[in-house]
Amino acid sequence: MAKQSGGLFRDLNHFVFWPPFVLVVAAVVLNVLDKDQFTKTINQANGWVIGNFGWLFTTCAFLAVLLCVYICFSSFAKLRIGGAEAKPLMSMWNWFAITVCTTIAIGILFWSTVEPIMHYTSPPSSLGIDANTPAAAKFAMSTLYVHWSFTPYAMYCVASLMFAFAYYNMKKPFSLGSTLAPLLGDYSTTAAARLVDSVCLYSLVLGMAAALGAGILTISGGLTFLFEVPSNKWVWLAITGAIVGTFIVSSATGLMNGIRILSDINARALFLLAIVILVMGPTVFILSFGLESLGIYLTTFFERNLFTGALDDDNWSADWTVFYWAVWLAWAPITACFLGRIAYGRTVREFMLINFVLPSLFGIAWMAIFGGTALHQHMTGVVDLLAVIQDPNKGNQMVSYEVFNQFTGGIFIVAFYLFSAFVCFVTSSDSNTTAMAAISSTGISPENPEGNIWLKIIWGATVGIVAWVMISFANVDGIRILSTLGGFPAAILVLLIIVSLTLCVANPEKYNQVDTSSSKIEL
Repeated sequence: MAKQSGGLFRDLNHFVFWPPFVLVVAAVVLNVLDKDQFTKTINQANGWVIGNFGWLFTTCAFLAVLLCVYICFSSFAKLRIGGAEAKPLMSMWNWFAITVCTTIAIGILFWSTVEPIMHYTSPPSSLGIDANTPAAAKFAMSTLYVHWSFTPYAMYCVASLMFAFAYYNMKKPFSLGSTLAPLLGDYSTTAAARLVDSVCLYSLVLGMAAALGAGILTISGGLTFLFEVPSNKWVWLAITGAIVGTFIVSSATGLMNGIRILSDINARALFLLAIVILVMGPTVFILSFGLESLGIYLTTFFERNLFTGALDDDNWSADWTVFYWAVWLAWAPITACFLGRIAYGRTVREFMLINFVLPSLFGIAWMAIFGGTALHQHMTGVVDLLAVIQDPNKGNQMVSYEVFNQFTGGIFIVAFYLFSAFVCFVTSSDSNTTAMAAISSTGISPENPEGNIWLKIIWGATVGIVAWVMISFANVDGIRILSTLGGFPAAILVLLIIVSLTLCVANPEKYNQVDTSSSKIEL
């Protein structure tokens, strides 16, 4: 069990904790004091990074996919994380539920009905696709598969697998710098490693605040839709308090209690919601169109994953695909600390199944059901979802509610969706808060895996305050763009992690230092 007593500063890693904490607070203050100048500055910085290093994000994402596919069929897949005698920490179902609910589940819940409409009505000009046509619909659905399946999970997967191998099999410290041990040797545990932890922590705090801000608005929209509750900063504050309070309590109870239970509830809720929409929606259209789009996705996989639009000066890729890669690269390192930690006792092949293959297939199925339903309603004139997006009183957060409202008993589906959204945000924030507390602590080990409970509370409260301040007094886009800027250093780190993992895959005996008599670790 973790040592969770002794006060606020017990086992605090000051070098890792204070820089991102101070920078996050400073960013919020600057945004509030001079919103226009702050937004202008970070927009310029974001444009420069995306414009000049979009190729780097694309390269990292693509190489991650290639490496994951290779690992699945390599002899390295037989290796057991933690040693030959290591015993798994949880069932396969619990492991899968945690993986899905702590990674991109928030994104698919929100964007599955919004994004296809945007691509259908505004496809990239360089591809010569006319808007509002069957070709645009095929492009929209296949694009959902590109953005929400194998490629994003590959980025999480390589970082998480390398962390798990370094932490459990190479016996390295609980630090992101440890993922570079095969490449840098002893230099991976120096002050530079703490700098890596600090930068990645800063990126994740801002990314979580942006996601939580979107979640607050989504839940607020649902309350307005169901109960005509006004959408204002005080309602947002109450929602923020409910989400943050719940995930702090859950995080404080430890992995095998709060996170495992919440993920189990969350995953079952998501599966039930998907089944309901599949049965009640245009089932034949969903299955037929989803399958056809899957064929397009597979046959154009290389082209779509490497598309930049540079020759035609097309900004579509920068606005969508490259932007997504930057966000997920920013999240991947810290998330890897959590996903790698819970992989103890599993083989690498099992790891790839639970962290790469099955979540990606789930993402494809989810997008086929919800994206297909949204497109069908919009194209057949059931509801003008583009008008909903463009309505200043509705916007993106109301699209899903409008889609569900078209079904018989839609109000019950909306209520269930609202519950799922709340649990989804709590679950993801729960796991990330746990990882943030651990990475900003000292003395973390397989036998003592939990960070100080006060650090969980501080990081949880900080994320909540930042999210609420940004949506109430400034602009949530500012904090969102700051999180994408974190993708730049993260891309360099992930690229180095890919090299490190490649070295391990090529010669596992050289790096595997684990004692095969290792006993089971209790979390």
